Amino acid sequence: MLKHINLKNVIFVDIETVPLFESYGAMPDVLRELWDKKAGSLAKDSQTPEELYPRAGIYAEFGQIVCISMGAFVEKDEKMSFRVKSFASDDEVEILKGFAKALSQFTSKKNTYICAHNGKEFDFPYVARRMIVNGLELPSILDVAGKKPWEVPFLDTLELWKFGDYKHYTSLHLLTTILNIPTPKDDIDGSMVAEVYYKEKDIKRIAAYCEKDVVAVAQIMQRYKGEDVLTQEMVEVVP
Repeated sequence: MLKHINLKNVIFVDIETVPLFESYGAMPDVLRELWDKKAGSLAKDSQTPEELYPRAGIYAEFGQIVCISMGAFVEKDEKMSFRVKSFASDDEVEILKGFAKALSQFTSKKNTYICAHNGKEFDFPYVARRMIVNGLELPSILDVAGKKPWEVPFLDTLELWKFGDYKHYTSLHLLTTILNIPTPKDDIDGSMVAEVYYKEKDIKRIAAYCEKDVVAVAQIMQRYKGEDVLTQEMVEVVP
């Protein structure tokens, strides 16, 4: 599987997002009214917009990025390592600018790809939307408007696992478990990120969690290709 893909030409990505405001009551009136309309289409069992507000972070119009981690396979002196770098801050513009610069440097080579779990439905469009909201220029690899499907350089470990079964969803946690890959969910999971960010104010903990997801996605791609899975000793976190 994926014999035509050289993993050294792939940048692996994961993002962590939170609601734009710590609480429903902290939203400006106009945005709260718009969230109320959005929440109306999401509500189950008479849930109120305020009860649904913790979910706001998964929507780029009502959320923000607090961390982007990226990783790549690097060969040096005939030894392979996996380098991971995180952009984590209270300043979303700073995160996006740092990520865009690093992404553009990597993808300046030909035949490069960007990969995430559920990246086509979440990570890639979310980053692109938040860049536009913040008035930033899209990196060329994310600027896919007008491109034919086979021209889009996106790899998605969830989509690949579906094998055309579009009603099927498999979480990263489940997929790593059944593929015998160490789970990245051994500390926190996505549902806890907002609390860690707003209550604990522990951005380093969020970055560490995000980096584990990136490593897991790379390991899944190795399993898809029938390759040996990278070990923790091969992971190098770049400051």
